[in-house]
Amino acid sequence: MKKIIFLLFVTTLATAQTKTIDNPTRYTAHNKGKIYFYWGGNREKFSKSDIHFKGENYDFTLYDVQAHDKPKGWHADYINPGNMTIPQTNARLGYFITDHYNISIGLDHMKYVMTQNQQVNISGTYPTIYDGVQVNNGVVDLTDGQFLTFEHTDGLNYINSEFSRVDDISKWVGITNTDKFQINFTAGLGAGLLYPKTNAQLFLQQRHDDFHVAGYGISAKAGLNFTFFKYFFVQTELKGGYINMQSIQTTYQEKIDKARQDFNFLQTIIAFGGIFKI
Repeated sequence: MKKIIFLLFVTTLATAQTKTIDNPTRYTAHNKGKIYFYWGGNREKFSKSDIHFKGENYDFTLYDVQAHDKPKGWHADYINPGNMTIPQTNARLGYFITDHYNISIGLDHMKYVMTQNQQVNISGTYPTIYDGVQVNNGVVDLTDGQFLTFEHTDGLNYINSEFSRVDDISKWVGITNTDKFQINFTAGLGAGLLYPKTNAQLFLQQRHDDFHVAGYGISAKAGLNFTFFKYFFVQTELKGGYINMQSIQTTYQEKIDKARQDFNFLQTIIAFGGIFKI
């Protein structure tokens, strides 16, 4: 009986050791306590926006103004420490509070450029020198830039916090050793402040040129994360949201001249980063 018990014990121990060797606990199996960071670039699309301008001798609204982003393409500035903030970029630092959920803070450095070649409806009061020159029957022609140029190109800075979920979907495509390569689906919600440096020239006045807290934004995202050799990843995201800026500084008369607008945005993001246990 003693021999049988000893034999069963040895067999059980050997089986457990073999199982441990054949099925090791992957580093990528658990995320709790890990930190991650990434850096990347983006492209944006913006909805049309009503922009209201108010100052000492004017108070008017432009309706359904079109805008676009200002991409730099694949450029060395993305990795040049002296110029990294010039392109449209995204930076984020996060911490996993559980295996699936993480909290993060980041900067979405977007660029918003009012399309110059357009005519838009206008209502309100504005200097009469423009009546009959660029304003006709309630429509203003913005093409030559004499009436207005308007950009958030230094930029449309969305400083935000996110709460996100991450799920490993590697097995869906037959990947077993996730420590070599892992695919994750990620989704999250975010909110934060808008801190733009607006380049606007209204009626050819001197423009204001300082960063300024102008409003707030909310957003939602979904994307795929491709992790290589446990620690390094490429992440793609589709991110949409709403921006409301009620205090945009436009000219050097910063206490008097203001603008406000709200619009929706859609970002496509590709970023490169790392994830480590602390």
